[in-house]
Amino acid sequence: MNTVKTTLLMSLLTLLFILVGKAMGGQSGMVFAFFLAVGTNFFSYWFSDKLVLRLCGAQEVTRDEAPEIFRIVEDLTQRAGLPMLRVYVIPEGSPNAFATGRNPHHAAVAVTEGILDILSADELKGVLGHELAHVQNRDILIGTIAATMAGAVSLVTQMAQWAWMFGGRSRDDREGGGNPLGVLAAMILAPIAAMLIQLAVSRSREYQADAGGAKISGDPLSLASALRKLEAVSSRRPMEAPRPATAHLFIVNPLRGRGLTSLFSTHPPMEERIKRLEAMADGAR
Repeated sequence: MNTVKTTLLMSLLTLLFILVGKAMGGQSGMVFAFFLAVGTNFFSYWFSDKLVLRLCGAQEVTRDEAPEIFRIVEDLTQRAGLPMLRVYVIPEGSPNAFATGRNPHHAAVAVTEGILDILSADELKGVLGHELAHVQNRDILIGTIAATMAGAVSLVTQMAQWAWMFGGRSRDDREGGGNPLGVLAAMILAPIAAMLIQLAVSRSREYQADAGGAKISGDPLSLASALRKLEAVSSRRPMEAPRPATAHLFIVNPLRGRGLTSLFSTHPPMEERIKRLEAMADGAR
């Protein structure tokens, strides 16, 4: 059901992108938006992992530098039937983690220094199991494309806003292809709609990754305990410079509690995530 829902939401996002282009620039705007959508998807597929790791300041570590993390990741990848992932550490005191990569053979997992300080080995295993479930389900690619396209929709509307402010109307507009009220509505509503679609994609995949991670690690309660700790500590010690475009990747929202961003969380309620994991543990007894 999650796969069908995600496919539908991604299709809606692509359609929204094209409709925004038509509203802004008529037929030529629609063609421009289509090729921009293709370009953003191509970039997201091939280069998103490198970009995200660089934005977060992640540093790749070797087995000698982080033997405990390597041991856990190796054990979990064998259980999940995945190739060994590259391992990164982020020099950041706020506890968090994420995975990235276009497919299991080009994937990496990153953890902050803060998460290593507060979690037990079993809790860390649960968190890394969650991230491997994202890799196994190809969630990273889907989420990154959704985030990139949502950002591109906002970019197109901003470009159109400046163009209209300075009197730049296309030939299609003069021929009736651009309704001023439609353009105004697109400028206001399209970025909001794109963001809501992105959030819906991200939230649905988090529940699935929690369940998949609990199965991979074999310990739903340890993951629930880890989430409870991460929620408590990260709310008191938010990340220093999180990028909104990368927020959906982390296991807990790094933007939590920061003004208006808290109203549009990329993650489902933590209480519900923990409740579902505890129900999994009860059902396994």
